[in-house]
Amino acid sequence: MMRGMGILLGCCALAAGAPPAETAKERGKRVVYEALDALGGDAFLRMEDRVESGRVYSFYREALQGLSIATIYTRYLTPIPGQLAVREREAFGKDLSNSVLLIEDGAWELTFRGARPLADKRYAAYKEGTLRNVFYLLRQRLKEPGLDFYSQGSDLYENRPVEIADITDAQGLTVTVYFSQLTKLPERQSFKRRNPDYKDFDTEVSTFAKYRDVGGGVKWPMNIRRERNGEKIFEIYSESVQINKTLKDDLFTLPANVKMLPKEK
Repeated sequence: MMRGMGILLGCCALAAGAPPAETAKERGKRVVYEALDALGGDAFLRMEDRVESGRVYSFYREALQGLSIATIYTRYLTPIPGQLAVREREAFGKDLSNSVLLIEDGAWELTFRGARPLADKRYAAYKEGTLRNVFYLLRQRLKEPGLDFYSQGSDLYENRPVEIADITDAQGLTVTVYFSQLTKLPERQSFKRRNPDYKDFDTEVSTFAKYRDVGGGVKWPMNIRRERNGEKIFEIYSESVQINKTLKDDLFTLPANVKMLPKEK
């Protein structure tokens, strides 16, 4: 009897000394911050701007609609909770004459004819997609009040082990991200967005592949694909990604003498 009591007390002592199991919230937060470290940690958070150059494909109902040699310029602004804090210019061809300008309070398509404001629903889709993009969340929103993390556990994605975590903001909008168990980097994300025309929900999925060190230990995916409701809508195959190029204000500003065209329908 005494011997059995000693074994029981020894087991209790071992259990008392063992670390407590992670909660789903703790595990989710750990996975997200491990991804931040894998992307470059402080160097990723200090990334001021980025220039991506390569081939861009657009699709409609899985059919190729356009192919361009594009350069995408991105500059981060001081984060403001719940608001867009980034500027982007997508240039198609050899110069800036044919491009799309996307900033925190509007968007325009620029051609030799002038500047045409993008339709409200197109800009709204861009804004929501950016705010819920995992790289934007990690770079701009991690300190935002009300941001929450929740682990869905581990699984296989394309025969590779992943950790799955939900990131939810103060408005209750959630993006689900698959992080590689081996590299800790994001491989896939998905979220639901209300369709303004049909009043139902679209499922937006992005996948990320071929990460490269783009300077100072910062990693970025060279291949990005986006799908909507299971149909491919966009792909970019970057040949070059550079960061911290000190991009100037005029790159993200409408020319002073530009002709303003009617808003896109």
